[in-house]
Parts: sequence; C-alpha cells; structure tokens
Amino acid sequence: MIIVGVDGSAPARAAVEWAADDALRMHEPLRIIHAVDRSPYQIAKFPTAEWPDALIRGGEKALAEALAVAHERQPSVEATTRMLEGSPAQVLRDEGQDAAEIVVGSRGLGGFAGALLGSTGVNVAGRAPCPVVVVRGETGRRHGVVTVGVDDTSSCEPALPYAFEQARLRGSALRAVFAWDMPVYAFAPGPHDMDAIRQAACEVIDEHLERYKKEYPQVSVTEEVRASHPVDALRRASAESDLVVVGSHGQGALASMFLGSVSRGVLHHAQCPVAVVRAR
Repeated sequence: MIIVGVDGSAPARAAVEWAADDALRMHEPLRIIHAVDRSPYQIAKFPTAEWPDALIRGGEKALAEALAVAHERQPSVEATTRMLEGSPAQVLRDEGQDAAEIVVGSRGLGGFAGALLGSTGVNVAGRAPCPVVVVRGETGRRHGVVTVGVDDTSSCEPALPYAFEQARLRGSALRAVFAWDMPVYAFAPGPHDMDAIRQAACEVIDEHLERYKKEYPQVSVTEEVRASHPVDALRRASAESDLVVVGSHGQGALASMFLGSVSRGVLHHAQCPVAVVRAR
C-alpha cells in the first residue's frame, strides 16, 4: 500500500501523480488520505457550528479531485480514498504502519505538506515506519538517475536498499554521493595528502555499496566523492536526478538531530523529490 496525503493544493496533485506512478512500478494499491484537523477551530473565535461541515466538504472535494487525478494518471492502479480525524502528522504515522511508503507534496494548504516541512514533519519523517517521499521540484523531466547520500556512519544504511530498488524499478542508474567538508587544516600552510582523504572516502562508499551491487547487478552505479557540505552536494545532484534518497537514524533524539541537519536541508532545497528512509 502506498499512502498519499492530499489537501486540495497543487503540490498535493503532484504528489498524487508521483504516488500513482510509484504504485504502478511497485504493484501496490494507492490510498489517498485527507486529515480533518478540527483543533484550530475549537476555540471561542470560531463559535459557529458551520466550521465542521465546511471542513468535511473541503476534504471530500480534495479527495474526489485527487482520485480523479490518480485514475487519469494510472488507470490500472487500484486507488481508494479515506478521510480521517486528527493532526496530519499523527494520521501519517498511523496510516504508515503497514505502508510501503508515504508521499506528500512539498507545500500545501496547512495540511500534510505544511506539517512535514515544519517541526511536526521532522518527527514524521524520522519516525514513520516506512519511507517518506516529499514531492518537490520539477517532476516532468526524466533524468534516468536516482541519487543516494552515503556517509561514514550507519545513517545511510536504510536508504541504500530503497534507492537500489527505486533505480531497478525505474530502469535508472544509481548515483552514490559521498560529501565531506574540507578540513580546517587544509587551508593552513604545509603539505596535505588530500588524495589519501579522497581514497578513504571512496573506500567507505565501496564498503556500503558492495552488498547491494551484488543484489542488483542490473543497476548501473556511479560513485561521486565531493569536497562539499552534504546538503550542497545533494542539492546540486538533485538538479540531474529523478529522486534523492537520504537515510535516518531512526526514532527518538537521533532522528530529530539527523533531520535537523542534512535531511532537513535536502528536503528544503532539493530540485527533485526526496525520500527519507529510517532504520526499522
């Protein structure tokens, strides 16, 4: 099951199109969800009884439009709709328990996308039990490349099988990017073995990718080592990618720390859809 959150916005439409395409590739049904969050209106400023009905009508319209988009995009994909009560973040986490992935737009009308890129969204992307895809940037052009961020920690491990599988399903090449900040001493006088540093980075990439290269022999893999901040390197790579995949440490404080730096930066600045995959 692929979950896509909608709120009637244009980015939500793009998310539905992307999710429908991925549902076809993955042979998964598509569930379109709208969260009805009454909490902002349960205050004295809005005392009338009309607000709940307006929220329901708006949700029904958003779901009907999204379903039409899904049918138009991929008629053979089984698509259903569901309206649920609660905050977008909580609804996403609950619905993602048995999902293959969750898809949202990069911006919206205060619903899923607004939550995802705010403080609540850091929680969702770090704690959802499945990959969370934020559809942003130009999605119409196809570059035939999936990019995955690799580093010298275990945080990239959950992203690798997802990235390889996405590349296989799309018939795309996989680009593994390892970015490292230039050490301070590199700017000081004296000799520095930068080639040795770069070689060490290449060895890290090879160690992470070795297993998946064997499991996915049909996927063409290129490796890039860049002396750059990881966010900058992945942002630049995103201009020539159909998807950028980054990993997450998992639940709790570590997830929040990770998503507060590289993942969050990529989510805000990438020029293509971004998938955040956490360790299960």
